[in-house]
Amino acid sequence: DVFLTATGMKDVVVSRHMKKMKSGAIMGNAGHYNVEVNEPDLMALSKSKKRVRHALDEYETKDGRFLYLLGEGRLVNLAAGEGHPSSVMDLSFSVQFNAMIWLTKNGKGLKPAVYEFPKELDQETAMMKLHTMGITIDEWNEEQRRYAKAYKEGT
Repeated sequence: DVFLTATGMKDVVVSRHMKKMKSGAIMGNAGHYNVEVNEPDLMALSKSKKRVRHALDEYETKDGRFLYLLGEGRLVNLAAGEGHPSSVMDLSFSVQFNAMIWLTKNGKGLKPAVYEFPKELDQETAMMKLHTMGITIDEWNEEQRRYAKAYKEGT
């Protein structure tokens, strides 16, 4: 059995859940820091803990079961994997950078709140990323534009 949290909340998996897990159960977190799976609860139920391989700890419970925790309960993609590849991070940082430029130019009158990233900037950032990858997006010709407005052909 695998228990993977992704809630952004603490104490999602606690001792009452762990007591019901089968031997061999694997726990991990993809949501929020190392508090979703309560590792102190797991330690309290266990008589031993050992690292069995990179980013995988085995806990032998006092009743003889073996429970496993990925990446010490930290975000599994960062603690047990390779995190985010640069091909993803460069796009994330580009969006953040463009948002800072937009805020510098337009942020004076904004009140504290959550604002959507302007669609035009999102599209522009996406097109720049595609350009760096040598990818282009075809544009509709005039005939296709007319068809998209009317849909009078076809079945």
